[in-house]
Amino acid sequence: TIGPPLAGGFYYDSYMGDANSDGAFREDDYKPVEAEVQKIVKQKQKFERLVVTKEEALDMFAGNPFKEQIISTKIPDGTRTTVYRCGDLVDLCRGPHVPNTGRIKAFAATRHSATNWLGDTENDSLQRIYGISFPDKKMLKTWLENQDKAKERDHRRIAQQQDLVMFHELSAGSAFWLPHGARIYNKLINFIKEHYWKRGYDEIITPNVYNLDLWHQSGHAMHYKDAMFCFDVEGKEWAMKPMNCPGHCLMFAGKIRSYRDLPIRFADFGVLHRNELSGALSGLTRVRRFQQDDAHIYCREDQIEDEVLGALEFMKSVYTTFGMTYKLELSTRPKKALGDKELWDRAEAALARAMDTFAGKGGWRENPGDGAFYGPKIDIKVMDAMERVHQCATVQLDFQLPIRFELEYNTGSKEKGKEFARPVMVHRAMLGSVERMFAVLCEHYGGKWPFWLSPRQVMVVPIHKDWSDYCQEVRGKLHDAGFYADVDLSKATFQKKVRNAQIAQYNFQLVIGEAEVKNGTVNIRTRDNKVEGEKKVDELIEYFQQLRNEHK
Repeated sequence: TIGPPLAGGFYYDSYMGDANSDGAFREDDYKPVEAEVQKIVKQKQKFERLVVTKEEALDMFAGNPFKEQIISTKIPDGTRTTVYRCGDLVDLCRGPHVPNTGRIKAFAATRHSATNWLGDTENDSLQRIYGISFPDKKMLKTWLENQDKAKERDHRRIAQQQDLVMFHELSAGSAFWLPHGARIYNKLINFIKEHYWKRGYDEIITPNVYNLDLWHQSGHAMHYKDAMFCFDVEGKEWAMKPMNCPGHCLMFAGKIRSYRDLPIRFADFGVLHRNELSGALSGLTRVRRFQQDDAHIYCREDQIEDEVLGALEFMKSVYTTFGMTYKLELSTRPKKALGDKELWDRAEAALARAMDTFAGKGGWRENPGDGAFYGPKIDIKVMDAMERVHQCATVQLDFQLPIRFELEYNTGSKEKGKEFARPVMVHRAMLGSVERMFAVLCEHYGGKWPFWLSPRQVMVVPIHKDWSDYCQEVRGKLHDAGFYADVDLSKATFQKKVRNAQIAQYNFQLVIGEAEVKNGTVNIRTRDNKVEGEKKVDELIEYFQQLRNEHK
């Protein structure tokens, strides 16, 4: 049927009979597939590109209903497309390809799953097998090692072990944030709010449900309605919001704006809902209910460069704190772009200047024609501890929503026809979905949360039950100072208590014995079992406050 490339390899969907047949892929099939690929590699089969008309393509794939549907619906009449031949295989493909299969030095079948044609559960059931290839065996070895790390660091596994999040079939795709998970979730939100305060953003709160007329006005209903939760209210169609931008446009339009008011930076942590297919749901990376650190900046055209530069500096501060690196791409005007080309050119030039100032010339790359239809954008790709790429943060210009909502500001000009102008709208997010960023950070840190973000910061451990009251006193002081502290008063041995706290990923264990009680101190150990020695409780609190303030 189809087999596109992915960021981490590729897959191919095959029809193996209906859902009740015994044609499903199994892990036992991986080795035979890999062996067959090795034979093809040794034969150095060439990839030959052929250009065919739509009619020739239909004739070539006659009897394959999947290919026939692609050709009939995706290729305009009177045009041509490309197919590639490699040995006995002839398939639709845009290419390009390596010259021959001999260039592939390492290959692995990685996983499999069931799916449906075009992702529609009403369509035929298909079997999907994933693979990856490299020009060097060492690269495959490194990749496999990282995959093993990824399994150990899987956020679903860690979230269950650490009692952070749960899911339930009665609200599939929506996370239940347990107390310790909610601590991290709220810390991430508060971290961004601290930046908002410093960077001149105004937080707002907007409704969760709207009359569908709003989404017709914004244009989302035409393209996005299938992914929205819609329902009837007194004979009219309403929907839960899947994004915040149209509501923010209503707020901008709610009063007369002056050029002196701009830029206006609206920030909103509103709850969003998207009706994802149940088969597409995956942990916290693909959910139906989520929040974004969503903000929209309304500015004059001459302010674009400064606002974009400010957003990039914001992004840098966030990901430096997380210990993650990033790459920048400027995606420019696509063929189906809306709006005046001169405005696009000026906006792209402003983005390029901002990126030059931020990253230096040569510090970013252009992605021609990959912008959104409503404006150019900066794609920010961040790398985690396993060198995996994530698309989380984004900065996008939008020329169309201000037109659709007839947004304007008073320019201060008295020249006829120039009294008012349209603002440019900047969509930007640093974390993106808080749920997805939680998953990314969980795997990036491997569940070893840094102190400022940790839901379990301190475990107070008495050597003997006689010191329990003092332990409770220490815990109370830490709690009053805003730290997550617990006391282990169980009957376990001292060594077992310390080990349990380390396994549970408490950042510090404070050991209390007779000497510590007499001296008003605690004896500090880290979760890596490093002994840091005695400290007065007040000194310890100052140390913890420093770690928190410096986001360490």
